Amino acid sequence: MYNKVFLIGNLTRDPEMRFTTAGIPVTRFTIAVNRRFKSADNQEADFIRILTWRKLAEFSGEYLTKGKTVAVEGRLQVDSYEKEGKTRMTAEILADNVQILSKKTTEASDVVADNSSKEPAGEDEIPF
Repeated sequence: MYNKVFLIGNLTRDPEMRFTTAGIPVTRFTIAVNRRFKSADNQEADFIRILTWRKLAEFSGEYLTKGKTVAVEGRLQVDSYEKEGKTRMTAEILADNVQILSKKTTEASDVVADNSSKEPAGEDEIPF
């Protein structure tokens, strides 16, 4: 057996990207994952912290924003630490893969529409 987690949720805020002292990018963000109940009136969500490294951290920092729906694949990482004499536990997902499930924003589609409306270059304008 091995530790494998699959989650689908919405980003609660924009990711925070930092760099280690060695210059390796690290990104943290939180997703809200709905709990399923028999009654639709009892909707609750869990807020799961996600950690990404290197290329995936760069991708997350550049393309993920608050409210986007993402699928996260990774492993559960549980740590403990002491604070004020009490042992505390933290849990987060160390992501191996993050996929954006949200549709493109209207701004992105507007940019594509603007670029596609340009007239094709004439033979005199082709650079080769």
